[in-house]
Amino acid sequence: MVKSPISRRSRIEAVETVQVDGGWRTFVFVVVVTEGGLRGVGEATLEYHDAAVVAAIDEVARVIRGLDAMRIEDIWQRLYRGARWRGGPVLMTAISGIDQALWDIKGKLADLPVYELLGGACREYVALYANGPRGSTPDELAASAAAIVQRGFDAMKLLAAGPVLAVDDGDPAERTREAVGAIREAVGPRARIAVDAHGQYSPAMAIRLARNLEPLGVWFLEEPVLPERPAALAQVGAATSIPLALGERLFSRWEFQPFLETGFLALAQPDLAHCGGVSEGRRIAALAELYHAGFAPHNPLSPVNTLVSAHLALATPNFVALEYVVDDVDWAGHLVTEPLDIRAGRLFVPDRPGFGVDLDMAVCRAHPPSRARWPLAFQADGGVAES
Repeated sequence: MVKSPISRRSRIEAVETVQVDGGWRTFVFVVVVTEGGLRGVGEATLEYHDAAVVAAIDEVARVIRGLDAMRIEDIWQRLYRGARWRGGPVLMTAISGIDQALWDIKGKLADLPVYELLGGACREYVALYANGPRGSTPDELAASAAAIVQRGFDAMKLLAAGPVLAVDDGDPAERTREAVGAIREAVGPRARIAVDAHGQYSPAMAIRLARNLEPLGVWFLEEPVLPERPAALAQVGAATSIPLALGERLFSRWEFQPFLETGFLALAQPDLAHCGGVSEGRRIAALAELYHAGFAPHNPLSPVNTLVSAHLALATPNFVALEYVVDDVDWAGHLVTEPLDIRAGRLFVPDRPGFGVDLDMAVCRAHPPSRARWPLAFQADGGVAES
């Protein structure tokens, strides 16, 4: 069979990166440009490793120049399998940003929103939960949570107290219980409260944390242990009734599968800026559905990744909720040409072609990147802790 010639509209001419100050992280955006002048936008923000990701994007961009942007799966396979060395956060984040941008181009060429290319909407809107509340005392956290509810959100996620030794006293678990108790009193019984342990807890300490939280009706417990041993997740899961969530530091369907096979991963949380973009994200969501797990994308990033995640969420039957940073830097919402349509904790996805937004380059240029320092955490004796 003779191949059809590639249209100038879809032949990839250039891959560019745009770096923007994002406060505690640097936003890294990927712009794929075709010979016909179409621009596709994606996000490749990897907190604290932005310089490494930009170098990786420059490296893999050489592989895709001149290729047909419409052949997303072929390009994904070339980037993932082609160089023998595969996986890991840096390379997968680079692939993610390019993949997102290619889906944006495909939608623009088809004159359809991306969610339509993924099979169409399964729901009318995308439920959000707030990345927050903030504070250093139970009273401060309770006031912050009440303000989140005032903004229309009925779900939020609190960071558990830490760091924690492998065998510690009960203080971190008790401090987290006190914080959740104060939040519960402030927001009432109907608001959903999740707790993120950030992988700082050993299985033994995570069990202690979960048992402290069970009476408070916690929505889910995120990263109760490091995402390194499925058996550790199973150990915690067998000891608590709180649903467990995990996945921001897993980068492919193959890495998710052993955790799903334990039977204790209730929510799969891939980050579409890290896990391989829309292409791999939808495969992870389908895999989670096979194990009766929900899909709740990790997303402490910019409006670009928020909207990318929302398009996939809209078309995914086992979607539960999408993370959203409610107190981001002031200019974050202005980095895109169209503001996100958020009403009462719900994101309404635009029906414009592609993802429906582009970067506002004037705003991006007004906020050049400032290199964020690694967020090192230390134990009381000075030893390095999980952060």
